[in-house]
Amino acid sequence: MDVAGKTVFITGGAGGIGFAIARSFGRRGCKIMLADIDGAALEAAAATLASDGVDVGTVVCDVADEQAMRAAANATIERFGKVHVVINNAGVGAGGRAGETSLDDWRWIVDINLMGVVYGVEIFAPLIKSHGEGGYFVNTASMAGHIASPAMAPYHATKFAVVGYSEALREDLARDDIGVSVLCPAWVRTHIYKSHLNSPTAQAAGSDGNDFSVMKDVVESGLEPDLVADWTVECVEADRFYVFTHPSMLAYIDARHEQIRTDYGACANDRRLANEPESLPIPTDI
Repeated sequence: MDVAGKTVFITGGAGGIGFAIARSFGRRGCKIMLADIDGAALEAAAATLASDGVDVGTVVCDVADEQAMRAAANATIERFGKVHVVINNAGVGAGGRAGETSLDDWRWIVDINLMGVVYGVEIFAPLIKSHGEGGYFVNTASMAGHIASPAMAPYHATKFAVVGYSEALREDLARDDIGVSVLCPAWVRTHIYKSHLNSPTAQAAGSDGNDFSVMKDVVESGLEPDLVADWTVECVEADRFYVFTHPSMLAYIDARHEQIRTDYGACANDRRLANEPESLPIPTDI
């Protein structure tokens, strides 16, 4: 995809990976619509981009709110006339052990990490299709969408969902000349380790609730957002679906796949299952 001159809408655009992606697209001559829930940070980010000569607009938006996302889409069209690329980047981190995690916290993280992406696609896809110039979605997942760890089930659940959703979207939107990538980084130097402070449990307690500040040192040892952003945009230009950023994580991917193959082997070698009915092919065009 030649991104020069395209209009790019980015959620979670006031900082971290979102802002870095905005800057990378801006350097390629794109028009940028930044969306974020933090209005003050949003304006500061926009001012930085504008000082670099980027044509930038802003809209305060809570991605968990469908109507707010519709308003953000309308603001984008009003400001730039059309939209080509949507970066569903906003996300939060939360965890907890099974049987000990607040259902309110579950709803909170699902509404942001999964439904925020769903709203971004369902609301913006018709707008991209309408101009007939093609387009692109980048959905931010995580390596946590491919491998799992204890005490982080809510986060893994949402990120695995974004990966699977994006895989389906890639097949679904290809006919409309709309590409899809799923961004799956490991540790990146952002403030996501602070996001749990906004969870319902933490807000009700007036404290840090499930304290993930212990992750600060790990997160801050990660890659610079600018590096991840440039690589992400390059992957969009190359129409690369999985955007991985940490070569060292391949060992964990291999271990997971080996577990799948081992357990599938148990199925394949069981004589009771050997005479299964002939399977119909998976439908590719419904």
